[in-house]
Amino acid sequence: MTKGSVAVTAFLLALLAATIWWATEGWVAQSDVVMSKHGYIAMGLGVFFSLLIGCGLMALTFYSSRRGYDDLPQAREPRVGDNDDISKTPHGSV
Repeated sequence: MTKGSVAVTAFLLALLAATIWWATEGWVAQSDVVMSKHGYIAMGLGVFFSLLIGCGLMALTFYSSRRGYDDLPQAREPRVGDNDDISKTPHGSV
């Protein structure tokens, strides 16, 4: 491993540790709050629909990429033998 990849890995691990610490502190600080069953249902539905929309959008991204919808448009070359007049070509040029 290069020095750069070690530095990036160390930074990301430190960021992960800080995030876990912050989440734990927030969880412990709010431990005396009571949530009703309606709150848990609302939270579960929010998580479910967020994942559903996220997964659906990722599926559409992969679908459009594999079908070629994300490719740049290509100019269509006229075939030999086509009897197109000049007015049908782009900008009136041959």
